[in-house]
Amino acid sequence: MKKNIYYIVLCLIALGTYSCQDLDELNKNPNKGEQTHPELLLTDIQAKTFQVEGTPALYASRMIIQTGEESSYQYYKWGSGSFNNYNILRQVTKMIEEAKRLDDPNYIALGKFFRAYHFYQLSMKFGDIPYTEALQGESTALYQPKYDRQENVFEGILNELDEAEALLSPEISISGDIIYNGNHTKWKKLINSFQLKVLITLSHKTTVGSTSIADKFNQVASRALISSLEDNAQLEFQDQLGSRYGEFNSSSYGSSMYMASTYVDLLKDLQDPRLFVVAEHTASAASEGLPVNDFTAYNGGNPADNYAEVQETLVKNGNISKVNRRYYKDPTNEPHNILSYWEVEFILAEAATRGWINTNAVTHFQNAVRANLMFYQLHAERYTDYFNETEIQNYLNQPSLTLEGSVEEQLETIITQKYITGFLQTGWRIYYDYLRTGFPEFQYPQSLTPPYRFVYPNSEYNNNTINLEAALNAQFGGNDGIRQQPWWLQ
Repeated sequence: MKKNIYYIVLCLIALGTYSCQDLDELNKNPNKGEQTHPELLLTDIQAKTFQVEGTPALYASRMIIQTGEESSYQYYKWGSGSFNNYNILRQVTKMIEEAKRLDDPNYIALGKFFRAYHFYQLSMKFGDIPYTEALQGESTALYQPKYDRQENVFEGILNELDEAEALLSPEISISGDIIYNGNHTKWKKLINSFQLKVLITLSHKTTVGSTSIADKFNQVASRALISSLEDNAQLEFQDQLGSRYGEFNSSSYGSSMYMASTYVDLLKDLQDPRLFVVAEHTASAASEGLPVNDFTAYNGGNPADNYAEVQETLVKNGNISKVNRRYYKDPTNEPHNILSYWEVEFILAEAATRGWINTNAVTHFQNAVRANLMFYQLHAERYTDYFNETEIQNYLNQPSLTLEGSVEEQLETIITQKYITGFLQTGWRIYYDYLRTGFPEFQYPQSLTPPYRFVYPNSEYNNNTINLEAALNAQFGGNDGIRQQPWWLQ
């Protein structure tokens, strides 16, 4: 009996002790920290942001084709897009919160850059998106954010980039940086250069909000910009688990994926050595033992043709090139750029041609072409002989690469060369440039036209219905279609 009373008393004491404790404290996991240094978040954000984006943009941009089945991207029949960028933005939000806790302006600045980058990607895919009320679920329990008009999103992106550039402080180090190793100057160059990319995207517009696009471009172009290959915003891959090239070991390359004639014929017409880097010999040319630099050894399939017909003709006859095997056999391959020196120079060449800046378009254009050829000289080891200084200069001396004629003709030359540089680099940029300029000419079935956007994800229909419907009514008369034209193209 005494033992029973003793145990009862112990239980009451224990119960009283727990009842006096804060239940929130009891629910905390002692093995899971609630705070972290922003440098740990930065590394993961960079690794995800700079990854190769894969083949969908290559199908849409007439660089590759599929012969085993109908590719929705090749035949312009895609549907819903993804809001996955918001998953990365949640980490960015946490990095900014931790940076504010530590009073570190540099991680706040980098956070603003990554916000600008990912909101740009989201808005380009869909149009209006949640922006001002986005990412507030954890702090304010706002789980159904309203959609901002695309113009307001772009205005916010430009403001955040200005803030990021102003916040960066060379007096405070940046750790955890796998892109620039904490180099403040290179980060400033990237932030300013990316702002130029955002502005050139709006070439159909004269203003964004109350800001003149041409005047803003001129202002930002006077700042420090990416000015060499050493400044490239690129991720270099390592032959280690989790750090390998994004297309490494992808089975689709080895089966029914081939090069598109749009891309191959352009390179053949220009006698462009980048063809050797991106494509393999046709099977028949390989059996003949033709050398790497024989342009007749390469051929592509028309992306507008029925895939089964291409299989029955070009593939069975051994007269079509596959993607160069290094893209799926090499675990490191060349770095992936989200913004490169050559792209910045192409942007400046276009702006000069449009009269936005008072610099030499020809110089910018030649800098861009040369830089991309030198990039492959550095990173495509088997092909360096075709990218020596003599070969590069001969390529630049071609009459078709002179910027002459009307503004439209000059823009066609600039954008076409910019297009060539986009094979597994910068994701959907090549397709957006086509939508914006019409260059180069794409082949597609006559019954279809290239889509302007993606359909909103199903998750938004299920979880944010009212705000999504309001956004669709404001933009497209309630129609969530892939051929509805968003603000940036109007």
